Amino acid sequence: MKMITAIIKPFKLDDVREALSNVGVTGITATEVKGFGRQKGHTELYRGAEYKVDFLPKVKLEIAIRADQVDSALEVIITNAKSDDDGQIGDGKIFVSSLEQVVRIRTGETGSIAL
Repeated sequence: MKMITAIIKPFKLDDVREALSNVGVTGITATEVKGFGRQKGHTELYRGAEYKVDFLPKVKLEIAIRADQVDSALEVIITNAKSDDDGQIGDGKIFVSSLEQVVRIRTGETGSIAL
């Protein structure tokens, strides 16, 4: 079992969610977060004053899946979260980690059955 954590632009969430659903991913947790990487924020004007926005709004997706689904899920996320054919700074990142145990609280099922 694997845990995919993806940080994407907020307006890409619906596209990514729908595409993951089409490849058989049944559960996703989405959280609104703020962060920065190479993009390093930007400046904005508010009531005539310029100020720097260091942390940009992003969406963090957490997806627990079987190991055999990882490649297709990664491909779908990359394809649907990218800004255009070449991508842009700030499109996001994906982290894949091992998932030792999953327990479905309602039934007590464990392992990949609980996904």
